[in-house]
Amino acid sequence: MDKAAILSHLPYSKPFLFVDELETIDENSVTGSYTFDADLDFYKGHFKDNPVTPGVILTETMAQIGLVCLGIYLSGSAEGGMPGHVMLTSTAIDFMKPVFPGEKVTVTAQKVYFRFKKLNCTVQMTNASGEIVCKGTIAGMVTNKMNA
Repeated sequence: MDKAAILSHLPYSKPFLFVDELETIDENSVTGSYTFDADLDFYKGHFKDNPVTPGVILTETMAQIGLVCLGIYLSGSAEGGMPGHVMLTSTAIDFMKPVFPGEKVTVTAQKVYFRFKKLNCTVQMTNASGEIVCKGTIAGMVTNKMNA
């Protein structure tokens, strides 16, 4: 499954799509990027006069790139099957630096395991200067149906 096919299977659209590009993806890892548009609504009230990207949005960005894209790749590649949906089940994320409006971030995830339809990854987000913004672990279940 190629990068374009993976992106086409993402179950998100703007303004809740936090993947601009997948740079690399294979059975063990994924790297992708996203630039936070300064006009996104959550910046209007998240620290007035000095907006920063909420941690929950940073976590969502890591989940979309580092868990969902990799899960789609793994499930779509397994025995030539159709890609499944990936539902977030747990996170443990440490935040080190703020991400400001207009910043580009890169997410890298390494698969820890993928078995019994559960994907567990270590993830890291860096800013354009290569500084670690946040990192941790993230896990999810791959399903065939969105409500299963």
